[in-house]
Amino acid sequence: MGTKQNEQRLKFTAGAEAAGQRLDIWLHGQLPARSRAFLQKLIRDGCVQIQNPKSKIQNPKPNHPVQPGDVVEVVIPPPSPSEVAPEAIPLDVLYEDADLIVVNKPPGLVVHPAAGHRAHTLVNALLHHCRGQLSGIGGVERPGIVHRLDGDTSGCLVAAKRDRAHRDLQEQFKARTVAKHYLALVWGVPRRNSGFIEGAIGRSASDRKKMRVVSHGGREAITEFEVIKPLGEVTLLRCTLHTGRTHQIRVHLAAMGHPIVGDKVYGGTRKHPLAKQAGRQMLHAQTLAFDHPRTHKRLEFAAPLPQDMAALIRQLESCKRDAKRSA
Repeated sequence: MGTKQNEQRLKFTAGAEAAGQRLDIWLHGQLPARSRAFLQKLIRDGCVQIQNPKSKIQNPKPNHPVQPGDVVEVVIPPPSPSEVAPEAIPLDVLYEDADLIVVNKPPGLVVHPAAGHRAHTLVNALLHHCRGQLSGIGGVERPGIVHRLDGDTSGCLVAAKRDRAHRDLQEQFKARTVAKHYLALVWGVPRRNSGFIEGAIGRSASDRKKMRVVSHGGREAITEFEVIKPLGEVTLLRCTLHTGRTHQIRVHLAAMGHPIVGDKVYGGTRKHPLAKQAGRQMLHAQTLAFDHPRTHKRLEFAAPLPQDMAALIRQLESCKRDAKRSA
């Protein structure tokens, strides 16, 4: 692995929790902004090597089992010119400076290009709005992307304009010092007004696009919830992420028996007069707080509810009042 201009060289040391994990999965935990497919390609291209007291493995395979104490070196080549076209998609900008931008992502806008969504994504909008001034750490298709929201999830999202800011924000997410609070409409009323949902999350064996709570082989996941308002057959919850796994809130709430209203993947559909109004999962990233990468000042942002979710809450409140009057 020779040195080339503008390439990124990273080193990670595996802890006890890494024992036996696949190399590509473990690396994804260290570099969450990179897709597993991207990391697998790096490994196959010879850009990853492992060193421990006993040996040096220069060409490991993606499924190589990581062991505690392994020092994993990753070389990320410089990004090629972006093939993602800027698009004049309107953005609700909550904050912007030379280092980063925070937006209120609308529901239905996919964050970055992927299979089935090659254009009309948040990345296309950011490239246009920021005139291409985005961090290259995320690669050609994910410039500036530090973290993600599901396509149908709305709310606060931060993107980095500079590599230094990107790396700093990644470290904050990894250290769990970033505060993320969500609002969710769920079916039913939880037995407790607040609590924690703890259950490791891994991919479903029957559907690789779905995640599920698993007893073995998953990654630690912790979601805190609080009942904000019961609305008849539906409850408004505030959820706090203490880890950041794929589909975490959706999977945890479904496992608790209270799937998110409108979530077609995790059982959030019901035969209810208002169910058709929820054309997507009713999940909103309400607040986001982190330390500014350059000034180190704590910043906190709040995104107002999107119109569809606010309208559904108003109708549920109205139905609840009508039910009380008729009782």
